[in-house]
Amino acid sequence: MMINTNYLVPMTEANQNFSKVARAVDESGMAVILKNNKPRYVVVDFEEYDTIAAAMQMRKSKIDSLADTLIDENMEALGELAK
Repeated sequence: MMINTNYLVPMTEANQNFSKVARAVDESGMAVILKNNKPRYVVVDFEEYDTIAAAMQMRKSKIDSLADTLIDENMEALGELAK
């Protein structure tokens, strides 16, 4: 994942000056908070969060559907393995 360095905020600075984090989110839609000089947390605008949450739910639904299909198609073999 490519991260613009303008979005990076060290944890200590985020703790001491959260308004800088909020300003970064307002300007760019996100801020990345570093912990031990590594990206650890992402703060996003709430509308962006809704988009991310919807995409994650859609992905989960697709995975669940695929798993159900695989189980249905292989029920006989799974029954044999269960013996």
